Amino acid sequence: MSHTETFTNWENLVKKQLKTEDIEFVLRKENLEGIEVKPFYNSVQKPLVSLPKIEESTHLVANYHESLEEDVFAFLLKENVENLVEKTIFINNKDLAEHISPADEDQYFSLIDVFDEEIAEINDQLVKELFAKQFKRNICVDISLHQNAGASIYQQLGIALAKTKELTEIYGTDVLNKLIFKIAIGGNYFFEMAKIRAFKLVFNQFSKEVDLNLIPYIFAETSLRNKSVSDSENNLIRSTLELASAMIGGADAVYSNNYQIDNTTENSEEISFKQQIVLAYESIINVFEDASNGSYYIEDITQQIADKSWQFFLEIENNGGYLASLKKGILQEKIYNQAVEEQKWVEQGKIKLIGVNLYPKLEVKKSVEELYNTKEIKPVRWAEMFE
Repeated sequence: MSHTETFTNWENLVKKQLKTEDIEFVLRKENLEGIEVKPFYNSVQKPLVSLPKIEESTHLVANYHESLEEDVFAFLLKENVENLVEKTIFINNKDLAEHISPADEDQYFSLIDVFDEEIAEINDQLVKELFAKQFKRNICVDISLHQNAGASIYQQLGIALAKTKELTEIYGTDVLNKLIFKIAIGGNYFFEMAKIRAFKLVFNQFSKEVDLNLIPYIFAETSLRNKSVSDSENNLIRSTLELASAMIGGADAVYSNNYQIDNTTENSEEISFKQQIVLAYESIINVFEDASNGSYYIEDITQQIADKSWQFFLEIENNGGYLASLKKGILQEKIYNQAVEEQKWVEQGKIKLIGVNLYPKLEVKKSVEELYNTKEIKPVRWAEMFE
């Protein structure tokens, strides 16, 4: 049977199942990423090899609480705790990082970003202090800020590469083995899987440019952008899907931001962590190296995102690099334009947020102009427009 006949058979089967001749109208999904999504797939042009991760199983990261000490292996630590032995510890507190000296049997990771986006500078003193620590990974490249500010997926990944390039130019290529990438995972389930996979591709490509062959260490956390103050239950469902995207996409560590916005309780913190436990221990999706490998759809959008990310990275480099682009206001404006377009889609209902712009439909209370600033990269939740 020829490829054309196979394609026609698939097409006829899809038409029959959907009970329509116009499958394009039913299945084509618009997106603001500039990614072409076909109505259905029966092949992929260039199959990808399995994309590895650094950790054998994705670390499930909990906020430290003494009641969890026996059962939990990985913690996000906000203050110093004595006698935490043989644990994996992530630190996002600069003052705490300065005072901690890990023992050999500990695994400490810094989630501290050394870029100051507001003044467009690298904190060189902080870099040197972090490098002096016996951490597994010393420097964080944070692009969760950019996701929560409304940057597109390809902008996020292009910025991650540009920040990485800036660090290698100042501190040498050895820095690449010392980096951890903090990525926020949004609600577009398959696109976010592809985002993690695409970043592995472009980071590896970047490392090859400096004669290395590396994969990135990815710390993925749930997004704040699509969460609502008044809709905790829906937030819980959204963040569970985001964690699943991260694990299936091949993140090395996952962390749940609290699903109760502005109203964190001990109970909500416990439930937020249990989301990961259920996914890992009952669905067992944290142990696979590259679970979505071989899916025609995800393979296709992975490669498209990787290509667009690399092009955006080159564009930033042509403007003098990450810090120079910030100083010129170029990146702030590009993220602003993307975020405002996305917010308009929310306002029009083209992006659906249950309980906010759908079931029930709330009134718009803040304009796009009130929420965003062309000169500043700042987190904005979609639902703020209605709150």
